[in-house]
Parts: sequence; C-alpha cells; structure tokens
Amino acid sequence: MSKPLHITLITETYVPEINGVANTLGRLCDGLRLRGHRVEVIRPRQSNDEPRVSGKDLMVCRGWPMPGYPGLQWGQSSMHKLLRRWQRNRPDVLYIATEGPLGLSALRAARRLRIAIVSGFHTNFQQYMRQYRLGFITRLLTSYLRWFHNRSNATLVSSVSQKTELERRGFERLQLLSRGVDCQLFHPSKRSGFLRESWGLEADDTAVLHVGRLAPEKNLSLLQISFDSLVAAYPEKKLKLVVVGDGPVRASLEQKMPNAIFCGTQRGEALAAHYASGDLFLFPSMIETFGNVVLEALASGLGVVAYDEAAAAQHIRHGHNGAVAMPGDEEGFIDAARWMLEDDETLRRVRLNARQHASRQGWAGIIEAFECYLRAASETQVGVVLGV
Repeated sequence: MSKPLHITLITETYVPEINGVANTLGRLCDGLRLRGHRVEVIRPRQSNDEPRVSGKDLMVCRGWPMPGYPGLQWGQSSMHKLLRRWQRNRPDVLYIATEGPLGLSALRAARRLRIAIVSGFHTNFQQYMRQYRLGFITRLLTSYLRWFHNRSNATLVSSVSQKTELERRGFERLQLLSRGVDCQLFHPSKRSGFLRESWGLEADDTAVLHVGRLAPEKNLSLLQISFDSLVAAYPEKKLKLVVVGDGPVRASLEQKMPNAIFCGTQRGEALAAHYASGDLFLFPSMIETFGNVVLEALASGLGVVAYDEAAAAQHIRHGHNGAVAMPGDEEGFIDAARWMLEDDETLRRVRLNARQHASRQGWAGIIEAFECYLRAASETQVGVVLGV
C-alpha cells in the first residue's frame, strides 16, 4: 500500500466562498483526507476567519480585494514565510490552484526547495480581460500564465477543449482532470411545489432557470434574448425566468428583466431545491474552464441548453440529454432552447437522460485521478533530487 502524502494546496479562494474553484478545491481536499493523506491549505484571510486561524494544516495570509469580486482577495506574496514553513516541515507535493501573488510566491519557494509542483488551470483569465475591456493585456497575461504553468511538473485542466487550446498556445505537460457532481444533493426529488408557487408557477408551467455569478463576462444579455424568444414562440405556455446567484451586474439585470425572479445566492439543500424546481436551464457563458453548474443542472434533471464547450461539450449529447450550439452562435443557442420546449415529450425525455448521465459522474474517480497525478509528480521529483 502506498504511503500517505503530505500535500499542500495554495489558492486565493476556498470554501465557504461560493464559486466553482472554491467548491472544486473543497471536494478534492475532503476526498484526499478521506483517503488518508495530510492536506494543508494556504490561502488569504476570509471575512469569517477568527483572529488566530492558522495552524498545522492551515496558513492564512493577508490579501487585497479583487476588483469586481467583492469578498474575494488576492493573496499577499509570502515567499519567505513559505520557505521557513517548508524548511521546517517539507511537503511531498504542492497543488497551486491560482496564479496570483500567493501562487507565484509558492511556485518560487517550491522551486528553490525542489519540491514537486502540480498546478491547476481553473480560470480563463485571458478571456475575462476582453470582457472587462482590457484586451490589450491579453497577450501579456497569456505569456505569464504559460511561464507560470510550464514551471510545474504537470498542469491539470478540466476539459479536452481547454487542453487543446492551451497546447496550441505553448503550455506543456497538461493532464486532464474533469469534475464530478454530488448526485445525492443535486437530485430531481428535491423539487419543491412550495418554491414553484412562490415563483407564481403551477405544476404544468415552465421555470426557465439560470444559476451562476452575475458578471459581465457571463454573456447574460443572451439570457434575456433567449427567454423573450421562448415567450414569443410559445405564447400558450406560462414561462417564468428564475435567476439564482449574485454579482456586479445583478442590479442592471433586474432593471432589464423586471418580470424575472432573482433569488440571490443559494447554498446546499436550498440550491438543490432551486435547481430541481426548474425545468429548462439556460447557460450562455463562453468563458468557462469547466462550468460546474452544467453538471449540477443535469444531475437535477433539467433540460440544459449551453454552448458546445467545456462541461457541455464533455457531458451533453445534443438531442439526447441536452442541447448545444456552436460557441458564439446566438441564433443556434436560441433555436436549441426553442427545440427543447417544442413538445412536452421532448423535454421529459431529455430530462430523464440528463439525470441518468449525471448519476455516473461522481467525485470518487476524480479524486483518485487527482491523487495519482500528485503522487507521480512527487515520485518524479524525488528521482530528480536524488539524481536517479
């Protein structure tokens, strides 16, 4: 039996913060600990932290607010603290999940101490820059990200399309690590008649759902256009747009879509109930590295419409368990949504197939693969240090 590893995770965001990166890292860490490994986390201080929160398996550092992301922080560069910490208690391998100042200081410290490094490409920052009218620095940022990740033993990416794109841009030693979904939490049985009534819907009415961060880069203008098209195409149906999540453009969306229901941020069982109480799920984003909400919607038994990339490309077979459009094809996206509501039998069949597919996408295999990548990097680094 292989010996347990001492793994250090470095990240700018971590549970209980609500975003795909934090949720994924929480799952991976919990899974590794259940498999007997020691996992220490290094992250910026969070608003709910106690004054003396650091300990044997947790180091918090100061941070700066992240523009446009209230509640999230860039971690402060902490290279000398990390050097001292790891000289006293050396980890077998690092997992660097974010490329900010904290991640960079961890990279530099680990390379100086010759500790194995696995990095994760969790966020398409270079695509975000275009959405925030900062496209002029996209090339510079891509160069930095390539430099950063090419200094690790391996970089984990969440989808085949992302792996292909990064390889084309000169990223090396890429490995695929997909995402799982909690199929017990996200389940059609969580459907709530009371919640649907609060949305003004009866049993045969249709809740058109969107879940995610409400931010400029999420292409949410298409959400309104698609919903308006559905209302025009099916005047006999009672449709209600329900938006779950929060973010910097929520106020403007509420003004543009006064008849939509805005539910704010939901967690745990409440989030599962919101998913399961929907019928059709629209996900117009084109900048996702994966898109955990797609799997959560499939697991909840929704008819999902998304662009054919990231999680949707990996998990949706068009016309069978969802519907996809070519990236950037807004008319194709709208047509896919219309097709889903053409008749009740189509939506019923797609929803059944969605749940069936998602029920096979648990976290156990993902965590086992993650462990294998970390162990391989650790053993390779030992060989390098020993000159084997």
